[in-house]
Amino acid sequence: MNADVCCAFPLLQMLEFQKKHEETHRYIMLGTTANRTQSLNYGCIVAKADTQEVLHYVEKPGTFVSDIINCGIYLFSPSIFEHIAEVFKRNQQDLQLCSSCISEENSSWQRTEVIRLEQDIFTALAGRGQLYVYKTDGFWSQIKSAGSAIYASRLYLDQYHVTHPERLAHNKAGAPVILGNVYVHPTANVDPTAVLGPNVSIGMGVTIGAGVRVRESIILHGAVLQDHSCVLNTIVGWDSSIGRWARVEGTPSDPNPNDPYAKIDSETLFREGKLTPSITILGCNVSIPAEVVILNSIVLPHKELSRSFKNQIIL
Repeated sequence: MNADVCCAFPLLQMLEFQKKHEETHRYIMLGTTANRTQSLNYGCIVAKADTQEVLHYVEKPGTFVSDIINCGIYLFSPSIFEHIAEVFKRNQQDLQLCSSCISEENSSWQRTEVIRLEQDIFTALAGRGQLYVYKTDGFWSQIKSAGSAIYASRLYLDQYHVTHPERLAHNKAGAPVILGNVYVHPTANVDPTAVLGPNVSIGMGVTIGAGVRVRESIILHGAVLQDHSCVLNTIVGWDSSIGRWARVEGTPSDPNPNDPYAKIDSETLFREGKLTPSITILGCNVSIPAEVVILNSIVLPHKELSRSFKNQIIL
C-alpha cells in the first residue's frame, strides 16, 4: 500500500473478494469514485461492470478516462514478481540495444533501473484477465500535505464514531464540553471549562487550561494551551506552548462538501508568490506569547515568537 493515503482499509473484504475467484483474481487493486475533474490527478481504471476485471489502466491521464481511481492499496499473489521480472528483463534488453548511446548520467539509463508499478505493471496486466478492482464506498483520501492531516484525522474520528465509540470523549459532569468527535489521550489534563471539537485529537500529556477553545485541530504530546487561548484549524507540535488569550488559526483545505465524490486537492505551498492560505502548523517546542494572533502560518521548530504573524513561514 502507498504510504500517503488514509482510508477504512477494507483488507478483509478485498481478501474475501480474491478468494471467491481465486483461480482468476490473482491481483486486486482498491478503487473508489472521484469526480470527473479530479480523476485526472489519479490512476484511472476502466473495468467490466459484472466481473470488475480491469480492462484499461492509465496513470494521470490528460483527458477523462474513468471516474474509478486507484487508491494505492493492493492485494497480490506472489506471482506478481514474475511480471516485475519481465519488465526488468525488458528494460535490460532495451539498455543493451542502445548501450552505445547511453551513459550513467543519461536519464534513459536511470529509467532502466526503475520499475513503476502503475505504468509498467498495471498497464501491461490490464485486459489480460488477471487484474481486478475492488471498489469501496468507504472513506479514502490522499495525504499530500500537512494540511490534509487534519482532514484525515476527521475521517478517522468519524470512523471511530461507528466502529470504536469507546475511543472518543463524551460529555459528562466535571469534564470539558465535547462537540462532535473528539479524542483525548488518558494522560491529558483538560480543564472542565474548555470546549473541544468537532474533529479534535489531544495527545499524550497535553495540558489545556480554563476557557480554552479547540476546533478542527491536532494537539501533539506535551503541548500546553494556556487559559482562554483559541486554536482553530491548527496542528500544534510536540512540547509547544500557546499563551493566555492567544489565537492560533488556519484556513481549512477540505474537499467540496456538496460533491460526494470530491477529493482533497493537493495545494502548492505558494501561489502567485504568496503563501497559500492553509492550516497553521507549529513545529515542536514553539512558544506563542500571550494575546497575539498567529494566522495561516507555519512556524518551524524551537521558535519563541514575540508578536503576531499572518500568512508567513517563520524560519
